[in-house]
Amino acid sequence: MKFEDLLLETGGFGRFQILILAILCLPRINLPMHFLLHNFLAATPSHHCAIPHQEAFVNLTMEEVLLVSIPREPDGTFKSCEMFSQPQFHLLLNSSLQSENKSIIQRCQHGWVYDHSQLTSTISTQWDLVCEQRGLNQATATFFFIGVTMGAVVFGYLSDRFDPFQALPLGPHAASISYSMLAITRTLTGVALSGVSLIVLPLGMEWVDIQHRTFTGILSSIFWSIGNMLLALAAYLVREWHWLLVAVTGPCLLSIVCLWWVPESARWLIAKGKVKQAHRHLLRCARMNRRKDFALFPSFHFSQALKRMATDKKPGGSYFYISLFRTPVLRKISLCTGVVWFGVSFSYYGMSMNLTGFGLNIYLSQFVFGVIEIPAKMVMYVLVNRVGRRQSQAWTLILTGLCIGANVVIPKSFTSLRSVVAIMGKGFSEAAFTTVFLYTSELYPTILRQNGMGYTSFVARLGGALAPLVFLLDEVWRSLPEVTYCSVAVCSGTVAFLLPKTLNRCLPEGIEDIE
Repeated sequence: MKFEDLLLETGGFGRFQILILAILCLPRINLPMHFLLHNFLAATPSHHCAIPHQEAFVNLTMEEVLLVSIPREPDGTFKSCEMFSQPQFHLLLNSSLQSENKSIIQRCQHGWVYDHSQLTSTISTQWDLVCEQRGLNQATATFFFIGVTMGAVVFGYLSDRFDPFQALPLGPHAASISYSMLAITRTLTGVALSGVSLIVLPLGMEWVDIQHRTFTGILSSIFWSIGNMLLALAAYLVREWHWLLVAVTGPCLLSIVCLWWVPESARWLIAKGKVKQAHRHLLRCARMNRRKDFALFPSFHFSQALKRMATDKKPGGSYFYISLFRTPVLRKISLCTGVVWFGVSFSYYGMSMNLTGFGLNIYLSQFVFGVIEIPAKMVMYVLVNRVGRRQSQAWTLILTGLCIGANVVIPKSFTSLRSVVAIMGKGFSEAAFTTVFLYTSELYPTILRQNGMGYTSFVARLGGALAPLVFLLDEVWRSLPEVTYCSVAVCSGTVAFLLPKTLNRCLPEGIEDIE
């Protein structure tokens, strides 16, 4: 007897499964509010060098003061990181002139002045993380994803050796009074949230039957998009970064409390030989789904059936991450999923953290990027069941890369066209992310599923950690970040064609099921 057969006897997809998915929606909503918090926490408004002794310019307007004090870019905007060592009053006679003498231009000497019309306070304005310190500003997101990477390794390992809920973390997030303190607390928060993200989707998937597996994966992913939109709303209403941290961190505590109610995966318990606990949870599932015939099934015979199932799948020993690479088919799956997850995460966060240059303010861009994800998921619900997981995974990644590449060649002045292409690319990147969660959870056997999700999450978080740093490459060539995101997405999409099909197939229980 397969576990899917046993699950159908308990009601398949009933009140029990609906309640579990409802409880899991809260942590799923809360996750993107931290994963994409960098967009507002470290947003850098337009700025220019602070001009000393402005009382000497009493007869000049502010625009004229800037004209004689700050050099301009070729497009006429004032530079953000340079100023004239002495006022250039001759520019008042002809504002179109550009100073030819580079020796009178210097870096900002007295700090910066920021435009607070959209952003009241961010870490970049509080600690002047601009110009030479711009790398530290981008590194804030990297520190968070380093924490998520560490958490993926730790909690992926613990979840396969112990009860997954014993591995649930509670991460600190304090009000930071220095950049160093912020970097530490964001890293610890990443570690904590990684454990939650590793448990939420696989747990929901393992309690539903084959017919509702795709629906469950898509529904869980929709809650992520809702979190995206709520982040835009929270950031719009709370524009001081300290209080924004409080606003998005508070619900984490409630999320973790909710997760403690959800029962362990009976599939996982059987694979680990914990028959009595699996029996108890399955009976609870049957009672809630009003399957009295199952609940009245003789306990002795039922326990014996579970023991036989556990014996069939009983592991020969402990499994570690190296187990993902010991057998040929599993090794190929692990290598390919690693590449795909890196490409999905790298391109997704590369697009999600680039909210400027499309003619919209950052709040509206964040909201629109969240909205477009929902129809993308709806389309994927149809596609993954029609054309399969493999084709869907490969082509969504390739199309993501093509959209990113298209915006490299579209002129900046075509803001409407660039916005449409960017929104399409964001939709494809979210479709790729939705598919990869569903696809990966179906590729690994139950006894290694949490290890597999931990490994792929580790690789994905490496992509997420590197994505914000790639923006610094624009100092080498303005379009180099987009070219990098495009190339990685297309290459990883091509690798997805090497993975096996999983459509309408039972979840593998042991390694022998996929070899």
